[in-house]
This record gives sequence, structure tokens and C-alpha cells, in this order.
Amino acid sequence: MKRLRPALLWTAVLAGGVGLWAGQKLDTSSRQGPGSVSETEKEPDYGIGPVVAGIGDPLPAIVLPDLAGAPVDLQRFHGRPLLINVWASWCGPCVEEMPELARFATAQGDRGVQVLGLALDTAEGVREFLRRVPVNYPIVLETPGRADASVRLGNTQGLLPYTVLVDAQGRIVRRKLGPFVHGEIEGWATGD
Repeated sequence: MKRLRPALLWTAVLAGGVGLWAGQKLDTSSRQGPGSVSETEKEPDYGIGPVVAGIGDPLPAIVLPDLAGAPVDLQRFHGRPLLINVWASWCGPCVEEMPELARFATAQGDRGVQVLGLALDTAEGVREFLRRVPVNYPIVLETPGRADASVRLGNTQGLLPYTVLVDAQGRIVRRKLGPFVHGEIEGWATGD
């Protein structure tokens, strides 16, 4: 009889642990922090994942709103290299690299690499952030999700910041996960 009690106890502990784990997996819709998507906002899953662009692939057809709500077709940047930086106002490393990106964008002028910020954030969050840390390049907005523009640009891990370099012909030539350090962008954007 004594041997049965420890086995029964361990079975109960194991069952409780599995129950807690399953409850967490099934209750993801109740967590509504930055980057989460409610059940009503999720796209339907038809068993086909998002089309993810790789190195050498053309820039996917992406149209996103700017801060005023006007649609911005990313194809309009064709003809010059384009650095797309995916960020969010609540992302510490994103915030740290913004001054470096702004400096790089200013140095490029009208003939160099274009810079575009793609914020996985709300318009209010981005506006508040830009009041504190202004940048001189365009910003578009995207709602985080399973098939958002960041994922379609190759960010399958969903981590930020994430940067993509598109050449003048509209093909993805480089991708970087993580922030740029001082002086790194120039070499990265030119392939050095």
C-alpha cells in the first residue's frame, strides 16, 4: 500500500503539470500585450503559411498606411536601394538604433539608399515615440500577426529589430536580425 501512494502522487503531479501547460497553450488570446493579436484579429488558417521572401527574391507586394493613414506601396521605392527597418516603440534595441538609422538616412541624401521604418505598432505609440526621438525618413504601420509584412520579408522568428536591404532592381539582398551598432549600417548597406 505504501508503494502505491508515491506513484499516485507522481501521477497527480504530472497530470496537474500537463493541465497547466495545456491551459497556457489554449489561453493565448487572453494575453493582450505589445505584439499580441486577439482571436478576432487573427487571419484564418487555411493550412497554408504566409509566403516568405528569401535572399534574391523580389520585394513582396506590400501596401501599408503611413501615420496619416495614407497607403504607401513599397514598390514606389523601386530604382534605388531601400533599407526597411522593422521596429516598435516598445522594443528597447529598436529605440537604441533609431538615431543611427536617422543619421544614415540623412547622409544618403536624394541619391543614396532610401530608409523606411516599418513599425509593428499602433499609430498612437509611434507618434508618441517620434515626439521624443524624431526621424527624417518615412514610417509605415503594420499590425503584428502570423503573416504581417515583417514575416513576409523573412522575419520568421518575429524578433525585433529586423532589417532588410532591397537593391535598386527590387530584390532582397540582405537581412539582419538585431540592432545596428554605431558605424555598422554604412558597410552593411553597401555589402562591405
